[in-house]
Amino acid sequence: MFKHPARRVMAAGFLALLGFSGQALAHNPMCECKSLDDDQIRCTGGFSDGSGAPGVTLDVIGYDETILVPGKLGSDSTLTFKRPEGEFYVLFDAGPGHIVEIDQADIE
Repeated sequence: MFKHPARRVMAAGFLALLGFSGQALAHNPMCECKSLDDDQIRCTGGFSDGSGAPGVTLDVIGYDETILVPGKLGSDSTLTFKRPEGEFYVLFDAGPGHIVEIDQADIE
C-alpha cells in the first residue's frame, strides 16, 4: 500500500491519532445531591464536558435494592424528591460505564 517508509510511518501515526481521538472526546458522568431541607433532596446530573443530562435515569434505591423513588432528570437535569425513610443511595445511570452512586451519608 505505502511503498515509501516515511509514508508508512505517517499513516501509522495518523491511524494511532484516530484511535485516541475517541478517548479525548469522552465525557464522564457527574451527579451531585444536596438537601434542600429536612424533607427534600435535589440531585443534578450531567457530564464533565459541561453537557446536561435531561431524561437520564436517576433512581433512589434502598439498601435492600428496592427502588424507593424511580425517576428521570428533568429538562434542567435535576430531580427533587422527598427524603425516604431508612437507608438509601442515589443511582445516576446514563448507560454502561456512565454510572454514579451517591450514598445518603454523602448528601449534605
